Amino acid sequence: MSLRLLIADDHPMLVDGVSRVLEEISNVQLLKPVENGRQLQDCLQHTVVDLLLLDLNMPHFDGIAFLQTVKKTFPHIKVIVFTSYNQPKMIREIRKYDADGYLLKTSHSGTIKEAVMAVAAGKKWFEEEGSTGTISPAPLSDNFTRKYKITKRETEIIRMIARGLTSKEISNQLFVSEFTINAHRRNICRKLDIYTPVALLNFAKEQGII
Repeated sequence: MSLRLLIADDHPMLVDGVSRVLEEISNVQLLKPVENGRQLQDCLQHTVVDLLLLDLNMPHFDGIAFLQTVKKTFPHIKVIVFTSYNQPKMIREIRKYDADGYLLKTSHSGTIKEAVMAVAAGKKWFEEEGSTGTISPAPLSDNFTRKYKITKRETEIIRMIARGLTSKEISNQLFVSEFTINAHRRNICRKLDIYTPVALLNFAKEQGII
């Protein structure tokens, strides 16, 4: 029997990349993805879903509240929280509400497939248990993002650049083209008025991004 899997995320390029990875699993049937809370609620009311890959940060959506609701209303649906942030507090909270997994968006394709297959088999999958245990910093404050007009995706890329990853390595992890990553890098440099990796690393440390 096919596993009916729904991706709920508002980043189309990321969804496309992850979908290509999951299509390699023989018994997975990918449903049409949704990109906001209203679409997600409507889909769950009218479509049979076995496993939900859930971004907690979407438009028209309170992710944690929805997680509580879906586990009570649709207890048969397994939920893997799909996120950019590996924060102990958030992990503890989603465990409390009976999430079946916690998967980082920067995970390699093999890890994504492994997590989905493990949860489909009735196991729990939490990224920190299968990783090095490195904890990413908290998201930037609203004041900071407004000041520099930095997007969530640009924040991810700043962290990855600061860790020494190349554009190609970043593109592979985020399932987008190297051209897209280079465009993000140019926008980051323009917004921050920073043009060298060393200066960006120092900035990231000063601002608590890494």
